[in-house]
Amino acid sequence: MKGIIGKKIGMTSVFSPDGKQVACTIIEAGPCVVTQVKTQETDGYSSLQLAFGDKNEKHSIAAEKNHFAKSNTSPKKFVKEFRNFSIEKNLGETITVDIFAEGENVDVVGTSKGKGFQGVVKRHGFSGVGGASHGQHDRSRAPGSLGNSSDASRVMKGVRMAGRMGGDRVKLKSLKVVKIFPDKNYILVSGSVPGHNGSIVFVQK
Repeated sequence: MKGIIGKKIGMTSVFSPDGKQVACTIIEAGPCVVTQVKTQETDGYSSLQLAFGDKNEKHSIAAEKNHFAKSNTSPKKFVKEFRNFSIEKNLGETITVDIFAEGENVDVVGTSKGKGFQGVVKRHGFSGVGGASHGQHDRSRAPGSLGNSSDASRVMKGVRMAGRMGGDRVKLKSLKVVKIFPDKNYILVSGSVPGHNGSIVFVQK
């Protein structure tokens, strides 16, 4: 597996060679610094720890400064570990968008937008109860029955109700790499990517 840490910039569209308009998400992927190399002999598994985004040194604790000093880099904001990295990299080396190629498929992991406390119609796709006639008053978006009256006198676990919506870890699989801009560290993937503009995402093969 290979991967990189990036930041969602926004959306745009490009035209494919056959003339179709393709909606794309712009991701600023890297450059990421290798801040730790784990091996099967020392840690029980192999992985690369990547760091992305500069962090003000006065906002970093001593443990962070010492950790990043081993790789001869300044403190970073975001750290992510990628297991079984398919590319050999040493401590302190840099990983850029060059590890990907146009046309290949990647998985993108991000955190979806938080939408606050929402009802069952928006949160779970309920169709609502009945219509607006026959004396019904403000019940069209109600959840309806919550349990069995003949069994336990309680609401069973797993009943879909109103509550906090969004803010979840979402993984989108097999997004096509449409275009790569190595000079700007931009990678364009087809379709939408979870999260707001400026949020951190993980792009992995």
